[in-house]
Amino acid sequence: MSRPQEPHRPFFSFGNPFRMISPKGSQLSPRLLSLLNAFEETLAERLGKLNPKDKNDILSLTWMNYAMDSLCETHTDIKTLITDLELPVTQWDEKWIDVYFDISVKLLDICIAFSSELSRLNQGHLLLQCVLHNLESNTSKKFVQVRSSLDSWRKHISSKNLRVQNCRSILDNLVESLNLPKVKNSAKGKVLMQAMYGVKVLTVFVCSVFAAAFSVSSKNLLDLDVPNTILWAQAYCNLQTNVNVKIRETFSGGKFTVLKELDAVDSIVKKLYPMIQDGLKPIEVEALQNSVSDLRTGAERLSQGLDFLAKEVDVFFKIVLSGRDALLCNLRASGAVTDPMLGTNVGEPIV
Repeated sequence: MSRPQEPHRPFFSFGNPFRMISPKGSQLSPRLLSLLNAFEETLAERLGKLNPKDKNDILSLTWMNYAMDSLCETHTDIKTLITDLELPVTQWDEKWIDVYFDISVKLLDICIAFSSELSRLNQGHLLLQCVLHNLESNTSKKFVQVRSSLDSWRKHISSKNLRVQNCRSILDNLVESLNLPKVKNSAKGKVLMQAMYGVKVLTVFVCSVFAAAFSVSSKNLLDLDVPNTILWAQAYCNLQTNVNVKIRETFSGGKFTVLKELDAVDSIVKKLYPMIQDGLKPIEVEALQNSVSDLRTGAERLSQGLDFLAKEVDVFFKIVLSGRDALLCNLRASGAVTDPMLGTNVGEPIV
């Protein structure tokens, strides 16, 4: 039975966020402009590379791994930019700090959700190993065990992860964070907020794609409308269009998964299952051997892909956590700023 196609979600438009960043009369020095341009050019290049030439590569674990790696690099770049701007936290507006803490805690939550799903999917590898072990013997008793393991694998893979299902509210909050706080009398602050806008757009995009893929639901797929005056706007628009269109097309096919490597294994399982229903005819022995070989290769590729992606998600989690910890340490050192997440003066001990 085909899954009914979910309605296309509207574009989220925020007007021109840079009206808040660059009020009349605002001018950036050549050095600040150079820093901002370098950051945005790198982001545009990264978005272009993330747009695959072959649309069939979208939602492969390899592509998802590259997407998460791109996100890690961009978050690292914003840390470097803050250092290059020579903008200590003592000069940060409280609203900037509020935004940073709010976003960081939501990103940590969504990383935990993604990690739990990758772990859940990889647990199915043990069932496939049982299948492969039992298929080494062509006895009817072993075939009964194989069918049971295959049934358990499909049931396990098709089950829902509540953490992933609840990602929608986190995504909505991340979208709301795209509304930038006003910047007054700080050229460095304007550069930081404009760069942060790019980081947040890429973050929302990658997280929405992952959430949609893991939940097998297009309701988690977001379309953002960014101002066409931004240097990286066209690269982002092309990426978002190609990826989101392809994902929605895949969802319309009614498959229980849209992950390329997982779908490949499922196709092999569907082909293998009838061969072990009522014993083998002589002519089917070779076909069975071929399917077993395909399953072994596909299962290994799936497991490795899930492992690599889980490690990349963990890298992103640590980048976000270390940035949050660094800001907290700096705020504690200043002793004059309240931590919005803890509700205490950061100069006081936390108990």
